[in-house]
Amino acid sequence: MTTFDDRKDEAEKKYVHDQQLQFRVVARRNKLLGLWAAEVMGRPESERASYAQEVVVADFDEPGDADVVRKLMADFEAAGMPKGESEIRAEMERLLDQAKSEIMTE
Repeated sequence: MTTFDDRKDEAEKKYVHDQQLQFRVVARRNKLLGLWAAEVMGRPESERASYAQEVVVADFDEPGDADVVRKLMADFEAAGMPKGESEIRAEMERLLDQAKSEIMTE
């Protein structure tokens, strides 16, 4: 193999690693977001983990965060405590930092 091929292979490996890491961070953020939302909505502690999983799964509907935001807004509305998109996105941003820290320390 040439040096160029070696660099190309390393770049591809780094890209795959970075994408996997990003996926894990976003999934962790969504789990934390679901736990936060379940607590705010007053769901029993025994239901919070399953609700958090629903939030994680909701992110697979479409690329980006809009699907998660829509789910949370609808769920807060159904619980009689509407939240605005900006409030949910601010919490997402805060929890993204926490998720990154957690993943990096594992």
